[in-house]
Amino acid sequence: MNIEQLISSLVPVLSPTDTGDHALSVMEKGNFSALPVVSEDHYVALVQENDLLDWATPDAELSSAAFMNYKPAISALSHPFEALRIMHQANLDILPVIDNEQKYIGSATKETLLKFMIENSGIDNPGGIIVLEVAPRNYTLYEIARICENEDVIILNMQVHTNERGMLEITIKLNRTALEAVVSSFERHNYHVIAVYGDESKKDDITDKYDLLMNYINM
Repeated sequence: MNIEQLISSLVPVLSPTDTGDHALSVMEKGNFSALPVVSEDHYVALVQENDLLDWATPDAELSSAAFMNYKPAISALSHPFEALRIMHQANLDILPVIDNEQKYIGSATKETLLKFMIENSGIDNPGGIIVLEVAPRNYTLYEIARICENEDVIILNMQVHTNERGMLEITIKLNRTALEAVVSSFERHNYHVIAVYGDESKKDDITDKYDLLMNYINM
């Protein structure tokens, strides 16, 4: 899938001949913090609400504004992950999508990208989550996948990031909520399990209830 397939039909466009006041009115009406400026199908700039509010002559045409040189965008053939990266780094709610000739195709929004992430990452599927910590030199995707496979669980999603101590934190979404077996397997392979979200404690609950029963019988 490319970003062109995630374009929102709800994002209006501005013209260089629109005034700042008009742009603010459109933004307020649609609850947007930025909008693209388009001229004859070509992407001109991305106008942000803060720039308009700070503009000394909001009754003038946008074409006369100094902030019209700001034009973040993404190619229509790019992957949604790249769009997320750009939007996160630039703190944008919308991202204009263009073709190879700088023609404006539409805009992706945080909402459309979040919907894509949820529907295509396994996050919305039932299952548990295990968070591991491992030194970067010891990280092997093959071994993690093999451990899960040996315990008959499927990895639905996996995220890796470096924490403040320079260690890798690996968050694994699995297709089961009963995780005691796979947790034990990771620990046997010297992985540090730092968090479990599922039914990992079910085994301990059963053991505790059994011990209580035995104590009652022996009274």
